[in-house]
Amino acid sequence: MTKNYPSNLTWEQWELIPQLFPEAKPGGRPRTTTCMYPVVNAILYVLCQGCTWRALPGDLPPWSTVYGYFRRCRKDRTWLQVHDKLYQWVREAAFDSQSVETATMICTDVGFDPGKQIHGRKRFITVDLLGLVLRVLVSSARVPERAGAKLNVHVLAGLSDER
Repeated sequence: MTKNYPSNLTWEQWELIPQLFPEAKPGGRPRTTTCMYPVVNAILYVLCQGCTWRALPGDLPPWSTVYGYFRRCRKDRTWLQVHDKLYQWVREAAFDSQSVETATMICTDVGFDPGKQIHGRKRFITVDLLGLVLRVLVSSARVPERAGAKLNVHVLAGLSDER
């Protein structure tokens, strides 16, 4: 039994995400000996405390197991999915766009925004109600606000491969 650290997920938070973690790798020892809840809490402990992997308290899973799962989940983008799922649980999103001029010699993905009379690029920003940035999409300035907002919503919902 592990201590209840401030960095631990609540059971309510954990119930939203266990299906996001990949299945155990084929071969080797079955995962029945490793429950993912304490592994995730150990990873959060390291990230919140700023300690080294080897400095994990003894009541948490072994550091090598914890680091192995952290590394695998980072490579396969599981952490992005976990972040988005927990973030959606807590926040509402708002959308905004801004057209900006580009430097003279830049010609990639540049267009003209007739509404703002600017030749350049457009940023579509998705923020939560506290103003924290969720996603940023940069496109040609000719992309209309409605189309850019739709693409940003699709990216946020995981319906598009754009990142």
